[in-house]
Amino acid sequence: MRERETGRETQREREADAETQGEGEAGPMQETQPALIFFLSVIRGTFFFSIGINFPYCLEVSNDHFDFSDAFTQGYEEVSQKFTSIRRVRGDNYCALRATLFQAMSQPAALPSWLQDPELTLLPEKLISKYNWIKQWKLGLKFKGKNEDLVDKIKESLTLLRKKWAGLAEMRTAEARQVACDELFMNEEEEYSLYEAIKFLMLNRAIELYDDKENGKEVPFFSVLLFARDTSNDPGQLLRNHLNQVGHTGGLEQVEMFLLAYAVRHTIQVYRLSKYSTEEFITVYPTDPPMDWPVVTLIAEDDRHYNIPVRVCEETSL
Repeated sequence: MRERETGRETQREREADAETQGEGEAGPMQETQPALIFFLSVIRGTFFFSIGINFPYCLEVSNDHFDFSDAFTQGYEEVSQKFTSIRRVRGDNYCALRATLFQAMSQPAALPSWLQDPELTLLPEKLISKYNWIKQWKLGLKFKGKNEDLVDKIKESLTLLRKKWAGLAEMRTAEARQVACDELFMNEEEEYSLYEAIKFLMLNRAIELYDDKENGKEVPFFSVLLFARDTSNDPGQLLRNHLNQVGHTGGLEQVEMFLLAYAVRHTIQVYRLSKYSTEEFITVYPTDPPMDWPVVTLIAEDDRHYNIPVRVCEETSL
């Protein structure tokens, strides 16, 4: 696998170029069948032997969502050196959250320390009592309840996130954990509740970073860009114009992928197929992650929709 340049200035340029991206529509999250082999073998030979995407799906979206250029196919060829199949992720504007959280929760690892913090479930009441504008929070489409119950709803979501992640962490085998994670993400009520928890954690991190910046403390460069946008000059605007739209009318923008990484304290490594042969082909969020952060890996075919590579053949450090 090619090495990724990790120079600070180079990555800052990448962050500065982050653009608003929506998300495409796709089917439910499922491991794909190797029906794409013949379809792509006509174009690039047989190097896609172990990578498959549901054939009807490719027929439906190939013209609009897939660019079978040399860059695209060469990007998949390189991904296939380390991964043997792809898990499709439903593209309903929760795509980035779904792919990242699924990867993080399905990994055979202990419960993250930040989820063990007893103060975690007290966070909604603490923040909402301090920042009244958080009451403008827009609950997800699948989330029942009114905003009058916002504190309780977010608390329930955070409690569920801790409970489900802890249950997965206790499983002895990777196979059992994978099956349980599949079942969790097929339960819409619980799945969408988890996304409310993650969005709230993203807002909490945004508030912390904004306050640090205002107090003259050093902050990650992405947070400077995050609050330099006309639509998110402060955390309140970030909530109203961006986080409230996730799951409704839009997904996460590139710069918000950094915020997601900080919220779940995982390094997010993305193979951006459209950027093959450039230094942006493998993009890492955040730029200089702490050494103890676990890594999740995603594939972005057009910077709008994320899929999950599975069955790792060989893994190396960043």
